[in-house]
Amino acid sequence: MLPRIVLILLQIACAWTLTPHIIRYIPIGGDLKFFVIAIIFAIIVWLAGLVGAEVLKDTARPSGRTLTAALVVALIGAALFHIPGLMQAIPYKFDDLYVPLAGAILGYMFVK
Repeated sequence: MLPRIVLILLQIACAWTLTPHIIRYIPIGGDLKFFVIAIIFAIIVWLAGLVGAEVLKDTARPSGRTLTAALVVALIGAALFHIPGLMQAIPYKFDDLYVPLAGAILGYMFVK
């Protein structure tokens, strides 16, 4: 259980800190940029999981299915912001990028 918690924290830290540096080199804007950020989150989460699986004991190595699940759930999280009125109905205010990041990590964790 402890290696999975450490892996989740590692994935959050890597994705949150590396994505702004990567997105700087991709010339894209508007609504599509949000989906590109979700894809970058999923790839970084998967790569951090790959490295974490080598370092942490009793942690399974991620497969291609894991990357696909992280991509799909991160993109679903990004798509939620394009449903009119859905995010305004949530009483709590938070950064829009938390949802795709959480989606990428959840997609990674659900597939074994």
